[in-house]
Amino acid sequence: MQYEQRMYARLKFLELMAELNETTFEAFFHRLMCARYPEFLDVRTHGNLGDKGSDGLMLHESKLYASYAPQTVSATEIRQKIRSDLAKALAKRRNQFNTFVFVHNDRRGMHPEIATELSDQQRAHPDLQFQQMGSRKLWYECMQLDLALAEDVLGCQIPIQPVVHGIGMEDLAPLLKHLRDQRRAADPLMPLAEVDPLKFDFNGIQEEAREDLLRGMRQSHLVEAFYAGTLRAVEHDEVAQGFRVYYEQVRRDFSDPEDVLWQLEMYVLGNGSVPPRTQRAAWVVLAHFFERCDIFEAPPPGWSGPLRIPA
Repeated sequence: MQYEQRMYARLKFLELMAELNETTFEAFFHRLMCARYPEFLDVRTHGNLGDKGSDGLMLHESKLYASYAPQTVSATEIRQKIRSDLAKALAKRRNQFNTFVFVHNDRRGMHPEIATELSDQQRAHPDLQFQQMGSRKLWYECMQLDLALAEDVLGCQIPIQPVVHGIGMEDLAPLLKHLRDQRRAADPLMPLAEVDPLKFDFNGIQEEAREDLLRGMRQSHLVEAFYAGTLRAVEHDEVAQGFRVYYEQVRRDFSDPEDVLWQLEMYVLGNGSVPPRTQRAAWVVLAHFFERCDIFEAPPPGWSGPLRIPA
C-alpha cells in the first residue's frame, strides 16, 4: 500500500477500535489473525463447551489468546478476566500452549493492571510466557496485510487518491512534544552514540541524510529518557516493532535510502507541513531507532565495503 493508503487504513482501524467491544471485537480479532496467519485457529464458543479458555490458538508458536474488550474498563474486572481465562486454559488446554497472550482494545496502551497481573502470573507460572496484545500490536498486524486483505479485515474500501494527513502515528505525538520541549536545553555537543560509521555506507546513506541522522544522534538520549520506566519500556519495544515493520515494508517499495527516510519521516509526522522544530524532533526519533537497528541494517561482521545497499 502507498503511504496515503496506510494512513487511511490507520484511521479506519482507530474508528473500529473505538466502536468494537465484546463479541464484535473478538470477531475482528479472529478476522485479522486468520488473514495474517494460516495456522491460527479462531476458537469460538460452542454450546455448553464454551471456548475452553481460549479465543484463539497459534499452533506453530504454541500461543493461546484470550480477548477482553469491555465497554468500560475496570481494574478489578481486568484481573478477574486474566485469572479466569488462564485457569480455564490450564484446565482444558494445558498441552496446547506455552505462551498466554491477553488481547484487549484499550487504545491508550497497556493498562497498569494488565502489566501487574501478567507479571504476577509469570511468577506463579514460571514454565509459561505471558504477553499482551493491545491496539498498537493489532495495528502492526494490520499494517502487514496486502490491500485486498486489509480491506476485508477493516470492512471498507481503501482509496488510492492522495490525501493529506497532518499527523503520522499519533502514538508518537507525546514523544515529539517531549523532544520539542527538551531539545533546547540539551547539550548540543553531547557525544554521539556508538554507531558503526560503516552502517551509513552499508545502507547507502550519504551527504545530507547522513548529516541529519548524525545531528539527531546528538539528542537521541532524550528518547531513551522518555521511555524510561517499566511500562514505558514495554511501549518503547512496541513502538520499535512498529518502526521495524514499517521499514521492512518501505524497503520493498523504495530502493533509494533517501526515499526510505522520507517515508519514515512521514510515518512520524504525516505528509502535511510541520514547523521546523517538530521536523527536527522527528529526526531525533529516526536517529534513535537507527542507532538501535530497528530501521536500516547493521553491516555483517568484517564488512568494509564497497558500498552495498541491502536488497
